Amino acid sequence: MTESRTRAAVFLDRDGTLNVEKNYLISPADFEFIDGVPAALKQLQAAGFLLVVISNQSGVARGYFTLEQVAQLHDHMQELLAKSGVSLAGVYVCPHHPTAGIDEYRRDCDCRKGKPGLLFQAAAELDIDLRRSYMIGDKLADIEAGAAAGCQTFLVRTGFGANYALPAAASGAEVVADLPAAVRKLLALESFN
Repeated sequence: MTESRTRAAVFLDRDGTLNVEKNYLISPADFEFIDGVPAALKQLQAAGFLLVVISNQSGVARGYFTLEQVAQLHDHMQELLAKSGVSLAGVYVCPHHPTAGIDEYRRDCDCRKGKPGLLFQAAAELDIDLRRSYMIGDKLADIEAGAAAGCQTFLVRTGFGANYALPAAASGAEVVADLPAAVRKLLALESFN
């Protein structure tokens, strides 16, 4: 008997999608949401979507910072979101890199986007129906991971997104200006379903 999952989610890349892209961001003092992001996330939450952050953090593999520091930054992000009435269902991180890095973190894994491992993990843990879910990010790896998991995909032009607009569109992703624009389009699509 196949297990049926019931909840829809929006999977969200972090850097360049939720917050202003800053090379290997780790200090909570440097964390800054892109304009309109908390309000857009609140709209998704009000529409019944689980909000799940999926983030590659190869700075761990490279020795730039630790998983504990990444967790502290995510705690800070969640505290800021809570002030806007937004709650994340989960934050999933890949600390690996296939060719650069130290110790056990230098490896080819299934959790680094463009592979869908973290989305599959979140789906299993949070009862998410991937076919009813979306992935939003600013890199082709985000689009590839979302598509491989069976999600509809959006590429935002913030962060590195402008560099990937053409190949993302060619792969079937919706290309939009930023997260608030993605949310408007996503909610419009949902109203027709």
